[in-house]
Order: sequence, then structure tokens, then C-alpha cells
Amino acid sequence: MKRDVTLVIGSKRYSSWSLRPWLAAKVAGLAVTEVEIALRQPDTKADILAWSPSGKVPLLIHDGVKVWDSLAICEYLAETFPEAGLWPDDAAARAVARAVSAEMHAGFPALRNACPMDMDMGTQAPLDPLPAEVASEVARINALWADCRTRFGAGGPFLFGRFSVADAMYAPVVSRYATYALPTDALGQAYCAALWALPAMGLWRDAGQEGAVS
Repeated sequence: MKRDVTLVIGSKRYSSWSLRPWLAAKVAGLAVTEVEIALRQPDTKADILAWSPSGKVPLLIHDGVKVWDSLAICEYLAETFPEAGLWPDDAAARAVARAVSAEMHAGFPALRNACPMDMDMGTQAPLDPLPAEVASEVARINALWADCRTRFGAGGPFLFGRFSVADAMYAPVVSRYATYALPTDALGQAYCAALWALPAMGLWRDAGQEGAVS
């Protein structure tokens, strides 16, 4: 199976949805060709439509197959490259990993609206006071992280020990925790630090902070 993929992504500074499958592909050791489309520009919509029928990024192209939607791309990568171990081996852990990934994919609207991902901001915009609806969602995320780490995380520093799709789904949240100084406990801080320290995460972060187009 060809291990080179093309990912059509949005600007690394802003595109949380693009970060998720990009990070999964990079950690899986795939050769990623990037088509990076500048967001928030007059031609953005037309530029995306030239690649993706959904009019949104990201889009994966691999061996004649096109897949859109971040979670669907991650599922495709996990199925196509099982040796990468992008889902936990244990059935119970795998079920929970899918559940927490889907919850991130579909939920947390207050956090998304109040704390958009912006890699160029670093830790420059603490959210104080924290709106009640955001605080509630942050508490839920902290509880999810604690539950996954406690029950399934013995094999490594990530939610299910080794890196998985679940970590890719929460990577933009870790960025938001840094940018907006969102509260978490020692376990959450350690998890954020582990994800933040991934070499691939550093590449994305540096490119986003520089406004670079890969």
C-alpha cells in the first residue's frame, strides 16, 4: 500500500480541523504532500472547491480515494495503515477512544466559539473570567482526559497510552489550553505537555506562528 498521501488543509495558524488528520498522518509515519489553502481570504471558498466537493478542508487524497471530514480521514488512515496503531488494540479502550473522538467532533460549541485556535497567539490571551458555558465544557474535557488516562493510559503519556486518533482529535484543544490559559489539573497539564512535545505538533505550531505555507 502506498504510504504517501495528499492532504488539502487550511492555514496552519487557524485550521483546527486540518491539524487533526495531518497530525495522525505524521505520527503514522506517512509521507504527506500538503496543499495549504489560505483561510479568511476572498478566494478561499473557490480555492477549496477546486479540491473538495464539500467546500471545506481538510481533504485526503490517497491512491485514487478522496475522503473529507477530519474524523473520517483519521478512520481511513487507521484502517488503511493498521500497523500505525492509530486506535488502541484493546476492544474496550478502542470503543472509548471512538466515543471521546466523536464527542470532540460533534461537541463543545461554546469552547469553539469563545476560543478559536490561533497558533500565532501562543499564551497571549488568557480568558478571564471564563464564561460559565465554556467552564462547563472545559470541566467535561478535563474529566474525559482523566478517565482515559486513568483507565487506559498506563502504556504511555497519551489518552490511551500510545498516540491514537483520540489524541489527534484533542490536539487543537491542547492548543487552546495554551493560548487561553484554560484550567486543568496536574494530570491534564502532563497530557497537554506530552501532546505539545510531539515533533509533528512542533512543526505545525512553528509553521502556524510564522504564518508559513508548507
